[in-house]
Amino acid sequence: MPIRVELVTQERKIFEEPEADMVIVPGVAGELGILPRHTPLLTTMKLGELRVKKGNAEESFVIYGGVVEVRPDKVVVMADAADMSAELSVEDIEAARNRAAQRLEEGLPPDEYQKMASELRRAELALDVVRKTRSRAGTVRIASRADTSFEEQES
Repeated sequence: MPIRVELVTQERKIFEEPEADMVIVPGVAGELGILPRHTPLLTTMKLGELRVKKGNAEESFVIYGGVVEVRPDKVVVMADAADMSAELSVEDIEAARNRAAQRLEEGLPPDEYQKMASELRRAELALDVVRKTRSRAGTVRIASRADTSFEEQES
């Protein structure tokens, strides 16, 4: 019995897979492996990597916090923000990381400092996940079944 997986943000549904074998979630207390028929659960997520496995295929996402609802037949990941790791560019992430680090070194007011520190953490996380994903030799990707805004879905 497979498990249905949905990954959504406030803006759009990023990913949907009706027949996943396993979901690995970055829970606040550590990684959480979810298999079909898992006990119902509602928990928060920290910044980290979300992985969805189906057979020998796997999809990886950078998750920037949120909540996950687990039911025996379905996992709904409601992320504050998320990116599909395969769609991210190492060069773009490194540029964003360097910009944030440079701004932090310049000295900023406290409110701007917190925002830049957060952007630096997000860039470092994304870079780590992308490099880790690309280093997994022979990984086959799952074909994405979503990536639409909620406005498009309602039409």
